[in-house]
Amino acid sequence: MTRIEKWQKLASKYLVREKWATLRVDEVRLPNGIIKDDYFVLEYPDWATAIALTEEGKMIMVRQYRHGADIVSLEVPGGVIDGNEGPEAGVKRELMEETGYTFKTCKLVAELYPNPATANNKTFTYLLTGGIKTHEQHLDEHEILNVEEYTIDEVKQLLKENKIAQCIHVAALHYGFAELEKMEFEEQ
Repeated sequence: MTRIEKWQKLASKYLVREKWATLRVDEVRLPNGIIKDDYFVLEYPDWATAIALTEEGKMIMVRQYRHGADIVSLEVPGGVIDGNEGPEAGVKRELMEETGYTFKTCKLVAELYPNPATANNKTFTYLLTGGIKTHEQHLDEHEILNVEEYTIDEVKQLLKENKIAQCIHVAALHYGFAELEKMEFEEQ
């Protein structure tokens, strides 16, 4: 089996530096000695996603328009982790802003890289339970979304029917469901 080695970064140049995305081009030396002088990397802030259950056991989902893909997307709540904010604080803030819910429990269930070939950020997925509506939505200026509640079986059926198209959120649901099954097993 071939040993996989890191590439050596020889130089970097920023092409775009904006709030939501930064694009740099690196010159790298591959382990076999080849120099690649145009490897593009997107730098994004880290994200947090939430598998969020109400006190009644309903799963909170959000439906919103996504301009990049030009689709209306059914997703789990979540968003960008702000500045020096930790992932758990970020997911709780995002849930409060997007849904108006607060939760009794919050557990990290996965840390994933959305696209490690060309992006450097990480997504943190949390399972939150015992949610109650305590506030009204407080959306960012560009956010227009509907909060929807589903049973776990309904969300599983939506996945089977390919009605949840955001791949990071599909992965989040996978890890959330696995954690819920583990919790059910431990209660027995």
